[in-house]
Amino acid sequence: MLTRRDFLGSLAAAPLAHKRPNIVLILADDLGSNDLGCYGSPGIRTPRIDRLAGEGVRFTQAYATPECTPTRTSILTGRYQQRVGGLECAIGVGNVGRYDEAEWLQKRGELGLPGEASTLPRALKKMGYATASIGKWHLGYERKYWPMHHGFDVSEGILGGNADYYTHKEQDGRLVYFRGDRIEDRPGHTTDAIAGAAIEYLKKQTAARPFFLYLPFTAPHAPMQPGYRQLVEQLDTRVGDVLDQLDRSGLAQNTLVLFLSDNGADANGSNLPLRGRKSSVFEGGIRVAWMMRWPGVLKPGTTFAQPAMTLDLLPTLAPGAGPADGVNLMPALAGGPALKERALFWRYRRMKNTRKAARLRAWKLIHDNDQKYLFQLADDPLEKTNLYAERPEVVKDLERRLAEWEAEVRAPRLAEFRQASQ
Repeated sequence: MLTRRDFLGSLAAAPLAHKRPNIVLILADDLGSNDLGCYGSPGIRTPRIDRLAGEGVRFTQAYATPECTPTRTSILTGRYQQRVGGLECAIGVGNVGRYDEAEWLQKRGELGLPGEASTLPRALKKMGYATASIGKWHLGYERKYWPMHHGFDVSEGILGGNADYYTHKEQDGRLVYFRGDRIEDRPGHTTDAIAGAAIEYLKKQTAARPFFLYLPFTAPHAPMQPGYRQLVEQLDTRVGDVLDQLDRSGLAQNTLVLFLSDNGADANGSNLPLRGRKSSVFEGGIRVAWMMRWPGVLKPGTTFAQPAMTLDLLPTLAPGAGPADGVNLMPALAGGPALKERALFWRYRRMKNTRKAARLRAWKLIHDNDQKYLFQLADDPLEKTNLYAERPEVVKDLERRLAEWEAEVRAPRLAEFRQASQ
């Protein structure tokens, strides 16, 4: 049998032949890269999440997308969200498409993550895992897009992205808390409801079968109930309660725990000293807090400085599971060879805004509507000095790569839309 160390040296092979780790993937919502103590926050107390970083690996160049829905798509599919179509920004409250492609899909009843998509929970189920999604979904309001249609055995949480924390209703008065295939409320502040459901789930798990718990909280996304700092500190407490349950159940030693945010903070939080915020492709909008703990495998108290992206999660957690745009991070995380050089891309669309970025090594190109930038992140991590006019050869290369990427990731389900738009 393979030991876990042997497995780390040959992660391209799956399924695992030895004791598979449980996986708990915790996702914060709109948490700023400077809102945790372990990332330098001066005023928000987050001892439990900070401890998680101290017991594992803390990422220093981890990337998501500018908003909620696209990041969740990339996490669950391991692919750029552009391949799905219509999910390049957050789905609006009440199932609203916020740009032309999304509006077209919404009118056809197709705004969401298609059920036929290859997903992380489906891949893990084939490897023998039990699967659960407890928390914010935001990948489609219609039932055909709910978690149960994507490989989750157990599911509950908030359908959309902006529900009241106490009533679990959106602005139009619609209750959006669900369990399984029904709208069914759970009393309490949303953070407490999600954590409570997760703890209930963990109490039922044993060492006999590995499990995957996808745990996307709504905090600290608006509305500010009671306030941003309080939402972050409450999140920290409840994350700690989940980790405590792993300890009580005797499962922590064989559980890989991940914690990250879906994008940078909006105006309520802090991404300092980075430039920009949520909905931008500057570093403050897309660089996020991210940490991983796996006792006996990942060295405690270390940092990982190589660029990583949320679409790397599927090939990292379920290597060899199918097509993925991301890469398996685990060998590099465990002290093996560094990741191979690769270009990373972003495109965000909302209303009339189109924002794009490409990063290769330390060079980063940005098209922010009509504004164009080139930054050298190694020398200018805060994106202060625009070198677009000074380095035309770098601009030409990155713009070529960006254009080729856009052509390559065009969504097949939007072919009819593209034909009608010509």
